[in-house]
Amino acid sequence: MSDLNQMLLNEMLERRRPGHGLEAPFYLSDAIFRADMTHIFGKHWIFVAVEPQVAEAGDYITVEIGNDSILIVRDDDEQLQAYFNVCRHRGTRLCADKQGIVGNIVCPYHQWTYDLKGQLVHAKHMGEAFDVGQHQLKPVHVRSMNGLIFICLSREAPGDFDEVAARMAPYLAPHDLPNCKVALQTDLIEKSNWKLTMENNRECYHCVTNHPELTASIFEYGFGYQPDPTNRDSMDRYLATVAESCQRWEAMGLPSAEISLLDGRATGYRTQRLPLDGAGESQTLDTKVASRKLLAKLKEPALGGLSFWLQPNAWHHFMSDHIVTFSAIPISAQRTLVRTTWCVHKDAVEGVDYDVANLKAVWEATNEQDRRLVEEAQIGVASGAYEPGPYSPFTEELVEKFDNWYVERLRACSAA
Repeated sequence: MSDLNQMLLNEMLERRRPGHGLEAPFYLSDAIFRADMTHIFGKHWIFVAVEPQVAEAGDYITVEIGNDSILIVRDDDEQLQAYFNVCRHRGTRLCADKQGIVGNIVCPYHQWTYDLKGQLVHAKHMGEAFDVGQHQLKPVHVRSMNGLIFICLSREAPGDFDEVAARMAPYLAPHDLPNCKVALQTDLIEKSNWKLTMENNRECYHCVTNHPELTASIFEYGFGYQPDPTNRDSMDRYLATVAESCQRWEAMGLPSAEISLLDGRATGYRTQRLPLDGAGESQTLDTKVASRKLLAKLKEPALGGLSFWLQPNAWHHFMSDHIVTFSAIPISAQRTLVRTTWCVHKDAVEGVDYDVANLKAVWEATNEQDRRLVEEAQIGVASGAYEPGPYSPFTEELVEKFDNWYVERLRACSAA
């Protein structure tokens, strides 16, 4: 970023109004997009995959973050490894497929060969003085949080990952994501800036009028609502249900209390287990489980929905029968990849225990509805009439926290 662009960015960061949205260039500017990729996606823990995608030794996936292709592989010791997907010879991309199985990692150009620990083990025609030990693959930080895979492209990753993982382990472990399998994964391209995608995800102000499939199971009260005389009784009943359900789940060894640390730290996150409407079993059209094979050792289907949000790019829903994970990956200033992954118990049988059409129905519809909403928002912020409006203190608190986190991190990283 040029000195002039950096100066303008700093001015916009400084004049941001608390309780209001971001100025238009944050959603439109190519220069700010490059700053986002350098300072946000280049220096923080980014959620990219789930362990069932690399369940066995030799399994690999590739992930694209900006101009960088990342190779994530399970090595022969069953450990996760991640490397820049670039040969140390002349830079060729090593693995072009989205996923696969390898014994060694072989460059398709000149067959330089690396083991799954990233060490160069074979390179023809390089002479006796050539030292293979000086040409290992360049590593990328990779960590799993109870089956959720994160990478960090920076040489020094934020040091709070272990703290978050330890705090979240009691919440996530009962669902045993590592012993699931991927039932379906979809990619959706939204013609909008990644921050609009995340801001839309961080509120349910829009849910009742836009997401009939989702609100069949999700109570709008659980994500912010302004109390008034017309809804006081129903809100009181909902809060009583939350209290009773959480007490019951806690007694079963399922932590449910809210943890909200979305801003003021490098790895912002929030979690809470909340009751579901109807049968109360799962985020499905009929609110009953989508898979008859419950996860891990869970015995009861009505365990609500455990939501887990992470800055800057992820949100997840854990239920008794399946898990849905989401990642938002910027492609350009006005294009974002939203990747959704549905996981079920590894022994669940398609067509017997679950039906993919039923499993995906709620979030496939919701993703498409959200795509239309954020694309309309992208068109709106490009208008000369746009100016940042006020957030609702009742329903958009988490949007404000996302913006706070983003501004804090961009300011801190730009000044470093």
